[in-house]
Amino acid sequence: MYKTLGIALALTLAASPALAADAKIGAAAPAFTLTDTAGVTHNLSDFAGKTVVLEWTNHDCPFVKKHYNGANMQRQQADATADGVVWLVVNSSAEGKQGHVSPAQADQIQADWKAQQTAYLFDTDGTVGQAYGAKTTPHMYVIDPEGVLRYNGAIDSIPSANVADIEKAEQYVEIALAELAAGKPVSRPLTQPYGCSVKY
Repeated sequence: MYKTLGIALALTLAASPALAADAKIGAAAPAFTLTDTAGVTHNLSDFAGKTVVLEWTNHDCPFVKKHYNGANMQRQQADATADGVVWLVVNSSAEGKQGHVSPAQADQIQADWKAQQTAYLFDTDGTVGQAYGAKTTPHMYVIDPEGVLRYNGAIDSIPSANVADIEKAEQYVEIALAELAAGKPVSRPLTQPYGCSVKY
């Protein structure tokens, strides 16, 4: 199983030419307007003055399942939101593609996982994902309170779908958030995202 996943991962990484995406570290994060599972519209500008995490998701992806089945994603969501961080899950899977869900399905999936995000947003036409250069699920971004992109990349340092690797990995997003909260620059602002390709 893991050999197959390793091959899939290699193909995903090989197909991802860009560490540099349309969203540039140190520049203003691309503005967006997206709707959540309750039909409420969210603009990035709504969260001015707060740190924002963007998490690209696809519940059928084994790399996403790793971090939810291992409770890593929920723990980080809970810790971050308790500190006042806004955590937005973004689904860019197009209609008819893997990972595309209805609002009710998304709510059920997140409830089953006991997820702790601020909101789950739909980007069905892929506009926001393309603006950010989101390549994989998960693909993580951290935006500072001034709206500047400070982190772009993987959630952690071990690109596998094995839950057992979570505790051995360096948690990039968690570290970036801690550094920002301490008033420090993010020490590793750009890393290679890993996972399944976003299903635009």
